[in-house]
Amino acid sequence: MTELAHPDRLQKLAALRAKGRDPFPARGVEHEPIAGLIAAGGTLEAPGPRLGTKACIAGRLLTVRDFGKLMFAPVLDRTAKIQVGFQKTRLEGWWEERKLLDGGDQVAIRGELGRTQKGELTVWADEVLLLAKTLAAPPEKWHGLVDVEQRYRRRYVDLWASEGVREVFVLRSNMISLIRRFLEARGFLEVETPTLHPIAGGATAKPFVTHHNALDSDFYLRIAPELYLKRLIVGGLERVFEVSRNFRNEGISTRHNPEFTMLELYQAQADFRHMMAHTEELLEHLARTLLGRTALEFRGKPYELKAPFQRRRYDELFREANGCELLDRTAVARRAQELGITLPPRPGASAEAHHWALATEIFDHTVEPLLEGPVFVTHFPTPISPLAKCDPADARYTERFELFLGGMELANAFSELNDPQEQQRRFEEQVASKDPEAPGEVDLDYVQALEYGMPPTGGLGIGLDRLAMVLANQNSIRDVLLFPTLRPQHSS
Repeated sequence: MTELAHPDRLQKLAALRAKGRDPFPARGVEHEPIAGLIAAGGTLEAPGPRLGTKACIAGRLLTVRDFGKLMFAPVLDRTAKIQVGFQKTRLEGWWEERKLLDGGDQVAIRGELGRTQKGELTVWADEVLLLAKTLAAPPEKWHGLVDVEQRYRRRYVDLWASEGVREVFVLRSNMISLIRRFLEARGFLEVETPTLHPIAGGATAKPFVTHHNALDSDFYLRIAPELYLKRLIVGGLERVFEVSRNFRNEGISTRHNPEFTMLELYQAQADFRHMMAHTEELLEHLARTLLGRTALEFRGKPYELKAPFQRRRYDELFREANGCELLDRTAVARRAQELGITLPPRPGASAEAHHWALATEIFDHTVEPLLEGPVFVTHFPTPISPLAKCDPADARYTERFELFLGGMELANAFSELNDPQEQQRRFEEQVASKDPEAPGEVDLDYVQALEYGMPPTGGLGIGLDRLAMVLANQNSIRDVLLFPTLRPQHSS
């Protein structure tokens, strides 16, 4: 047993077994959801059809209040909780056994739906079945787990012991279900692509590396499904999406978890403007359906998800925040020095590559925190957008946007580059940059796919963990992940 098993509960477990009771029976019970029973109970003014009828519920027993000949305790299932009344006159043969019952135990209750003298809807128990004896005591006074890290480590307690936690994850699940239906209604096909990649491609991020013994080859946990999904556009599927688990071997923060969930979609005969429209329509639809409104609060500030969203160019925002032109290398270097931003030189990296690395850092420090939004930041510079098409009016910039809300990036989208020669050149430039986060080799198979012809295509990626943070008004990404990545606990 672990240190959480309480001695008093262990004694009760032994007493139950001594009486011939199985504290962990193999069979459950047929029961009804508590929320449905509550709805059918009606109100004091308008009693419902179930009032006065027999019911069977099953769930976790919460705080027990024992008054000698009368006992009350709520029972919580996946839908709601309801008070249960235990009367000695109804449970004469079981009554002494109540002392072996604890808050936290899994139980089934059969009884009559009624009300107390104060009018509270109550199941008056005629039969009590123990379904699983709880050996670890629940958090004191049912105020939930106070220690934040313990909430994440013991989510299996947090979900029923902390107020509002369950609702966050129900909202997240409903959000993903709504996204699927939204896209399917627009002709998109959900697909699955590999999680193990032979080349770390699709994004400039540090991958997790693993080894396949049978092939004696290293593989990478996917950074993004992007290049495989675009291969499917070449294959003629035309509208595809994937809700994928991605992995990046990077830091952990309130916005970052090494394992995260993305929505990526690709549409033939579309460009980044179509992706803006999809993004606006999707976010407005989610807010209206999940929250019943488009106005919401996130991190103490109000936001409006009713389309259209604001649009701002990358270079204009850079100029306003820093007082210099994005393309002016001397001015950008001076601004970096003012901000204390220094980047170690990379062997073999060009002066241009160094400039864009500095410019990106400056943008991240001076512009991103101010992007309350929702706002589309458009026309990213070509050197930092290796998979995006150039703007036909100015090849120095691309048809790319990122969506920001509350200073946090929620989405990234392009008019996808479909020129195989240009794509190979950009891949080679990335690899030659000596950036430790750049791909280690050129994905020639993807270039070959483009040689078969990919039609004009728009692509969009949305971080679903961050989107859930916004819709559920949660400060940290850990609060919308059932089991966030944590430092391992080592026993002494």
